[in-house]
Amino acid sequence: MLRRLTLHGPGICWKETRTRTISQNKVVMSRKLHARRIEGIDKNIWVEFTHLAAEYKVVNLGQGFPDFPPPTFIQEAFGRAVSGDYAMHQYTRAFGHPPLVKILAKFFGRIIGRDVDPMEDFLITVGAYQALFCAFQALVDEGDEVIIIEPFFDCYYPMVKMAGGTAVYVPLRPRGICDQAQSVRSSADWVLSPEELASKFTPRTKAIVINTPNNPLGKVFQKEELQVIADLCVKHDVICISDEVYEWLTYDGNKHVKMASVSGMWERTVTIGSAGKSFSATGWKVGWAMAPAHIMKHLKTVHQNSVYHTATAAQEAVAMGFQREYDKFGTEDSYFVQLPSMLHAKRLRLAQCLESVGLQTIVPQGGYFMITDISSLKVDLNDPSTEGEPYDYRFVKWLIKEKGLATIPVSAFYSPEHRAGFENYIRFCFAKEDSTLNAAEDILRQWSKGK
Repeated sequence: MLRRLTLHGPGICWKETRTRTISQNKVVMSRKLHARRIEGIDKNIWVEFTHLAAEYKVVNLGQGFPDFPPPTFIQEAFGRAVSGDYAMHQYTRAFGHPPLVKILAKFFGRIIGRDVDPMEDFLITVGAYQALFCAFQALVDEGDEVIIIEPFFDCYYPMVKMAGGTAVYVPLRPRGICDQAQSVRSSADWVLSPEELASKFTPRTKAIVINTPNNPLGKVFQKEELQVIADLCVKHDVICISDEVYEWLTYDGNKHVKMASVSGMWERTVTIGSAGKSFSATGWKVGWAMAPAHIMKHLKTVHQNSVYHTATAAQEAVAMGFQREYDKFGTEDSYFVQLPSMLHAKRLRLAQCLESVGLQTIVPQGGYFMITDISSLKVDLNDPSTEGEPYDYRFVKWLIKEKGLATIPVSAFYSPEHRAGFENYIRFCFAKEDSTLNAAEDILRQWSKGK
């Protein structure tokens, strides 16, 4: 509807003139509206299952965030930051707040045993998610191949696709077990085949993506396993994007090894980290990428032309948190020691509960998550709205709607070519309050009794 100004003598009035009718007030363009790079990646498992969990008001062991608060010292640090002078409420350095990048360089330089330049080798991002996006956009070109180790965090594939690359998949497989229904007790039993991995490297391979500790499996890659990957990267002149957001969360004596510390890999590794996962404050959305300057300069180009800047006060608080952890590193007062100790107990508790109701668990070496085999459960999945979906998707939706418990289907972490072999697994998050775990246990035990 348009309005036309019409003059009537000495006065002026408005006269409405209808120029065209648009159905339901929507403008439809004749040309294609969307970019080709987003075709086929419009669906997102977190959007779908978060909405479903909220709609049914369930006990949520699906999403990977703690429902307990961050440690007091980091909350107090945030309070001091936002109560500071005007500078804490204004822009800081685009590539990272100076106090934060300086302590991160000092902290991780000590771990990997080399000098790290805070201004050249770090980029602070809006969560680890944006660090990954910057890495793929900056380093992957049209026609490049990117090897992704499965299971993988689901954003890797769409980010590779948007950059114009092609994803090539290599699954971790249960060691010595051909039948997926057999018992697999630990994430350590899931391994890469060196021969299969080597066969995926071609002249078009630009990068390989690893996630250790792995989400959703909880596998912690050992030094020997990383060396196999490193040797192939060096041989084929390939970059490694190493997603290490759960680096502090390892159990049963397992130790996280940074890929950048492996011989020959500092020069070709982009390490992804997360303050949200480090300090149980996922909503702060402070992440980082660490890489040598000749790689990092390209990530900075993407960053400065997208979000440009990350919240100043949150970066200041994280800097204070890492300074504290640097001073207390390895002691019982360190949060990076206390957090895995707390989650270790929750992990064992959830495993015992799942096993008590007849589920086969895969006990994780690290991370927030535990996956379990549901093939022994007989459930009548008669919801017509889920017909045609993978079995684990249908099962999880049934569990939400009928039992009030939210989990995540594991096949979402696999490529279409390997997904069918993993539709009998679901993922639980154990980084939750005891009251949340209690409620989940009650649901599982009541269900087990009613079988």
